[in-house]
Amino acid sequence: MGQTANPKRTADNESRAMSKFIKGSPRKLNLVAQMIRGKDAGRALIDLDFCPRRVAAEVKKTLQAAVSNAENNHSLDVDRLYISEASVGKSVKMRRFHARGRGRSAPIEKFFSRLTVVVREKAE
Repeated sequence: MGQTANPKRTADNESRAMSKFIKGSPRKLNLVAQMIRGKDAGRALIDLDFCPRRVAAEVKKTLQAAVSNAENNHSLDVDRLYISEASVGKSVKMRRFHARGRGRSAPIEKFFSRLTVVVREKAE
């Protein structure tokens, strides 16, 4: 008895990595993710090294994890990998408050994001 296994969400020639709690809004993270979509994995890593945005380091770690998963878990060739998908979404939202004058308060929302990077091997 028991449940049937969930269908596999990735193809045989691709690998994915996901970061769930990246500090920063999805809107800012998407600017960096947009920069690497469709590029070769090696070229994207170099571009992220020289990107001045703080969140680029988090994107680079996620991309390196996806490349490592492709190499170790799926036996794909690292030199032929490209980024087929880099999707950004909302995660949790920390709620704080700021004390204002006359006994009032103002809300402060600190956003977190999630990033999913899918690398695929090019067909020859």
